[in-house]
Amino acid sequence: MLEYTPDRRPTGGLRLPAHKEASVAQPIARGFVPRTLILALQQHQGPATTPVVSPGDRVLKGQVVARARALRSAAVHASTSGHVRTIEDRLVPSVHAVHRTRCIVIDTDGKDEPLPPGKGARWPQDPERQLKRIRDGGIVGLGGGVFPTAEKLGAHTPCKALIINGVECEPYISCDDVLMREEAEGIIDGALIMRDILSAPECIVAIERDKPQAIEAILEAGRASGDASLKLADIPTIYPTGGERQLVEMLTGEEVPSTHYPSEIGYICQNVGTAFALHRLVRAGQPLLSRIVTVAGDGVARPQNVDTPIGTPIGELIEFCGGYRGEVDRLILGGSMMGYALPNDEMPITKGGNCIIVAARSEVRQDFSERYCIRCGNCGTACPARLLPQELLRAARSDDHEMLDEFGLTDCIECGCCDVICPSQIPLTEVFRNAKFAHARYQRQHVFSAETQQRYRRHQERQRADARRGKDLQDNLRHEVETDEAARQRAIEAAIKRARQRRSHDADQD
Repeated sequence: MLEYTPDRRPTGGLRLPAHKEASVAQPIARGFVPRTLILALQQHQGPATTPVVSPGDRVLKGQVVARARALRSAAVHASTSGHVRTIEDRLVPSVHAVHRTRCIVIDTDGKDEPLPPGKGARWPQDPERQLKRIRDGGIVGLGGGVFPTAEKLGAHTPCKALIINGVECEPYISCDDVLMREEAEGIIDGALIMRDILSAPECIVAIERDKPQAIEAILEAGRASGDASLKLADIPTIYPTGGERQLVEMLTGEEVPSTHYPSEIGYICQNVGTAFALHRLVRAGQPLLSRIVTVAGDGVARPQNVDTPIGTPIGELIEFCGGYRGEVDRLILGGSMMGYALPNDEMPITKGGNCIIVAARSEVRQDFSERYCIRCGNCGTACPARLLPQELLRAARSDDHEMLDEFGLTDCIECGCCDVICPSQIPLTEVFRNAKFAHARYQRQHVFSAETQQRYRRHQERQRADARRGKDLQDNLRHEVETDEAARQRAIEAAIKRARQRRSHDADQD
């Protein structure tokens, strides 16, 4: 396995306090079985799954409880054994916000009884069947984006390189770090399986330099595999180098075009957790039943990383970590930069839930006094997407949608760098996030207006065509009437002429 350091520096970004020391100080906690599971039918990007169980059914660990009904979907499985209590709508955290969706609620029995191994567990050789097995295994991107892995691996553009993302640059989150330390061989195996599916010529594992133990473990596992296509890149510890676009550009020098995905230019990015989940699916036939979740913050008794069954209520996970301590100010899903506050701890851990921050008052911003923009330009310097946040701010607050397009609002990755560095404490990321919703609504209205105008123009054209056809019909009828009248007059004149000729002839005879 070749180890190298990219010679390109990341654009923008910030060096932030890691806040990871407490959670990485001990190994991953395993064997946790919650009392209740709340399995959302939609915990991935794409259509919701269809439940195949009913209230009262007993389910076993690994049993399918909801099937994928579309290509851009992924099945949902019971994370442990128990009985289905109900299927109802509940609040569930998603990638960017809490939303209400259909959920299967299971009362677990504490036995953690697995589903007996079935027939046909052997890994297929046909790529289409492999992708179907991944979709049926419920595997999605575990870096936070929860994009169905089968669809991503089924990209039609030839793959130049597979990038395994172990950067984990956001503060507080350490689940990938500890996973690489403890399961490096499985991660490398899963990465090579992905590489074979994609027929990629090389596979690059990217890790931040502040994770020396993870780098050493992955390097050792990569060398043990003996695969010459494997490379390990140590990345500068700058947030947000873990973003797909930023990582692709730093590793390859190619910039992902606006509104496009890295896969469209030949680069597939997958998280190390996703690679390990695929390893377990292929080697042990185990679908995605759990994920490593970082529980951090001064408001929890024992910060640590926990192998957490999917669907575990957040309150039970915190209880497993010793419960709350002191005065807890906020419960945050995700990291301190791109995460968001939760209204309660009754919601479940989903496939995208990589971190829960139990934040004490000292860890949360208290001063929200916004001041005028002083046009210092710090936000532009820090922006990893090369945007001009001060211009976007002006356009967003004046609802200038043309300027929002011109300054690239859709390219904002909502990383929060501009918020942190702004001396006027302007909540830029929140403004841009709201502007995206407003801009999308404006574009929908613009499209609807354009379609309405087009329908109106077509209606007018039909009316003009009908009028032309009516006029032509009237002209034809008038012509026919006039022609008939002329013929009738000629016939009358001919008859009169014949009558006169007969009278003249009769007079001559007399």
